[in-house]
Amino acid sequence: MSSSLYGGDFEAADDVSTGKGADPAILAESVLGKNICEKFEVRSYRNAAAILASSFPQQFADLKSALNNFQITETMIRLPGGSKGPIAKYVDTLFDQNSGWQESRISADLHVKLLHAKKKDQIIDSYVREGFLDGHRIDFLQGRVAIDLEWNSKDQTYDRDLYAFSAFYEAGAIDVGVIITRGSSLDTNYFRGLGKVLKKDGTQGADEVYKKFGASTTWMGKLLYRLDAGRNGGCPVLAIGITPQCIVP
Repeated sequence: MSSSLYGGDFEAADDVSTGKGADPAILAESVLGKNICEKFEVRSYRNAAAILASSFPQQFADLKSALNNFQITETMIRLPGGSKGPIAKYVDTLFDQNSGWQESRISADLHVKLLHAKKKDQIIDSYVREGFLDGHRIDFLQGRVAIDLEWNSKDQTYDRDLYAFSAFYEAGAIDVGVIITRGSSLDTNYFRGLGKVLKKDGTQGADEVYKKFGASTTWMGKLLYRLDAGRNGGCPVLAIGITPQCIVP
């Protein structure tokens, strides 16, 4: 398989995918619209796009509005990231608390009962496992819809995100998740064209921008591999990849 499918000069590998397990592309386009599907790299798993549109019209409208308005700059990409870089801060403005989206963490205790096999009302033993679910965070939650952003982290971060989606889903807290991340077309070739990185004060640094974005960071090929492997559990997931069409000078 050509490495161009996986972005620039990244080598084709066993742990990347183009989304062979996703829903048919025409189904996602029929829901999200042609403009969004041309602007972003979109993959829907377990009918996530249809579930969003039919069951969560307000959250779906917020998502479509955010994607239609989504626009980042080359300067944002060239600036250092840190704990929350300029792109993450920008996405915060698209899903802010004023519109009902909030960062959330799930915490749950497990109440276990051992019942008599034939006398179901007879409890043999009972105990509580405190903190059975704890620490799983989601960037934006409104109602039963969760959204996470992954711009340039280690690709293992996807495992954390998908496990969080699965935990929320199994606990009955969400019905669908969305991950916005770097699309396959934002590859080494693209980033080479941006030249040098910028320092925090806006002056030019010494390193090349493309060195910030390696094959083992968060991009669609790494996410789709995990979705194809079912690491989202039963949770429907909509994967959205940012492309050069989202970027202005």
